[in-house]
Amino acid sequence: MSAQGGSASGGKTILVTGGAGFIGSHLCEKLLAAGNRVICLDNFFTGSRKNIRQLIKNKNFKLVKHDIIEPYFSKEKIDQIYNLACPASPAHYQFNPIRTIKANTSGVINLLGLAKKHGARILQASTSEVYGDPKIHPQTENYWGNVNPNGLRSCYDEGKRCAESLFFCYLREHEIDIRVARIFNTYGPKMTAG
Repeated sequence: MSAQGGSASGGKTILVTGGAGFIGSHLCEKLLAAGNRVICLDNFFTGSRKNIRQLIKNKNFKLVKHDIIEPYFSKEKIDQIYNLACPASPAHYQFNPIRTIKANTSGVINLLGLAKKHGARILQASTSEVYGDPKIHPQTENYWGNVNPNGLRSCYDEGKRCAESLFFCYLREHEIDIRVARIFNTYGPKMTAG
């Protein structure tokens, strides 16, 4: 591992938050297979060690139990960050709605600060829920949605909307290299029931 980042094989050093979750664990596998070094952060609220058990022995994989609500500091140079750290199921994000909002605000601010410090590209896993209860199907990028800022689901919906806003504020103010992916209905192996 060089001080400049990357794996011994010349790949990048990539931080995946929520890396033990459904989508995160698949992403970690793909990034490792492409020759990168992966740092997986997860607080294991909905993520599972069994999703990443086959990765633990890989010398280019590092698991850190961590909640992004708290700042994360890395001595290693980070090239890219993928933020998938937030429960996506209503049963899970409504269990503790304040922590859900904090993951999408305080947690996102922490990660954007880390991206700024390292000059890393950062991706926010957003959601179709940012459209609320849409009156237009399918939704286009210029549709602003039909939202309820104080309903039972708002901790997730509004949290993700705020996260997107924070990403674009950091792009405009600090020229951070950002990506936002609005993920719609996704399911498959390693998905948490509920």
